[in-house]
Amino acid sequence: ALRVDLASFIQRSFQTIVPAADYQDNWHIDAISWHLQQCVDGSIKRLIITLPPRNLKSICASVAFPAWVLGRDPTRRIICASYASDLTAKHARDCRAVMESAWYRSVFPNTRLNPKKSAELEFETTRQGYRYGTSLGGALTGRGGNFVIIDDPIKPADAMSKVKREAVKNWFDGTLYSRLDSKKDDV
Repeated sequence: ALRVDLASFIQRSFQTIVPAADYQDNWHIDAISWHLQQCVDGSIKRLIITLPPRNLKSICASVAFPAWVLGRDPTRRIICASYASDLTAKHARDCRAVMESAWYRSVFPNTRLNPKKSAELEFETTRQGYRYGTSLGGALTGRGGNFVIIDDPIKPADAMSKVKREAVKNWFDGTLYSRLDSKKDDV
């Protein structure tokens, strides 16, 4: 089930990165999972997930989803961005913890992290797929991806600032969107 069902994979990932907390299954996780799986299948090209804080959006989309995608296809290239570098780093560390777990290696025996390419914000598989993390406005020169995930593009304190919102929009339009390997097929 963990190979084919993202919702099950999310639950197992949660248990790995937050072992002291009880996982509270809910319909919204199934809905997020279904939509993200549609992105992998190519049925959905652009997806926006909006939820209040503390509803597992980041664990679903920025942690478990990249690990699941790379498990199924270790050649995929994923760019993850957030408003702050410390948040980006946290999501990257959590994703790596999932991918380094014994259960993950058992579920996806053909996906291994490359020990020679293992920076905090960028780690690569032995098949040259990767998860690269950056903060908004950060450098992406020479980077491309099949998936671009933007998680919390603006901090709550800046959400009411037109200038800050425009800066995020301009970075997306001028930098991030151009990094999709295929504007037609990638998500």
